[in-house]
Amino acid sequence: MAKSLPDKEKIIDALAGAMDAGTVSGVQIDADGAVSVIIEVDPSLGPQIEDIRQQAEKTLSLIKGVTSATVIMTAEREAQPAPASPKAPAKDPHGISKIPRLDNIPARKIVAVASGKGGVGKSTVTASLAVALSQQGLKVGLLDADIYGPSQPRMMGLHGQKPSQTKEGKIIPLHAHGVTVMSIGFMTADDAPLIWRGPMVQTALIQLFRDVEWAPQDAPLDILLVDMPPGTGDAQLTLAQKIPVDGAIIVSTPQDIALLDARKGIEMFAKVGVPVLGIIENMSTHICSNCGHEEHIFGHGGARKEAENLGVPFLGEIPLDIVVREGGDAGEPAALPADIAQKICQSLDMPAA
Repeated sequence: MAKSLPDKEKIIDALAGAMDAGTVSGVQIDADGAVSVIIEVDPSLGPQIEDIRQQAEKTLSLIKGVTSATVIMTAEREAQPAPASPKAPAKDPHGISKIPRLDNIPARKIVAVASGKGGVGKSTVTASLAVALSQQGLKVGLLDADIYGPSQPRMMGLHGQKPSQTKEGKIIPLHAHGVTVMSIGFMTADDAPLIWRGPMVQTALIQLFRDVEWAPQDAPLDILLVDMPPGTGDAQLTLAQKIPVDGAIIVSTPQDIALLDARKGIEMFAKVGVPVLGIIENMSTHICSNCGHEEHIFGHGGARKEAENLGVPFLGEIPLDIVVREGGDAGEPAALPADIAQKICQSLDMPAA
């Protein structure tokens, strides 16, 4: 006899009747009755947001046919200005302090891959690095924390696939190229813009760490790579405050403006106590496929020089190569040169092939 699955409209009605605030903007039901829901709330609710999420998950768990429930909170509407008040502002207006530090993530090492600006190939490098580390014999996880522009589902060949859930409501990540992968992109439509405010980015990032079954506690990942959003904003600060990060890798092109922003990223990680494992120079040189002429389109050697100036390791160069671009688009990421992966393993005191 076929299993009776919960009805989407019944889920929406139940949440509408149980919540004082928030609008359901997306519902996903898998074949086992696991339900994932996106709820849009006003960011001015601040510390109440986490309470609303927990209330929604409890409501869903009581619906017939629901085997597990996961709720992700977002904010897309303009917050109303708060009335003038002589009182001092709250020290934690968004309730982030209510979320405990996540020290039980099943990964021996957690490494952020970041860039000071967009367009330098950070996500491409992260995917290639994950594959290269896997080829070194390590058990590798890849978290796509680029909330506004998740690209790892396509780069890792998982586009269009959806994760399932455990009976306890944990999200089961997908697997490709020997890497365990999770992304907010698995839960949103391709054409749906994520117009989220800072508190929602922070909450979503925490959920991607906390609510995912990355690995058994007695058989953890060797390394969890985190593909960060570009810049030095809320996601980076949340990572430093709530996640035991072992180090950060900075990706930059040789171009002066990219290096300027890369420097800001390095300084930001230094201020929050996250060691910088090194800089990778992407798009360092281009070799013409017809004549073999080498051309430095974005300059050359700038990242190496910047690393020397800042006293951080230089991990290596990656050329501007059509094979890398085609591989990323096709979901077949090319592994980084083995020496880069080995340098990262050495900096983390991890064994490698």
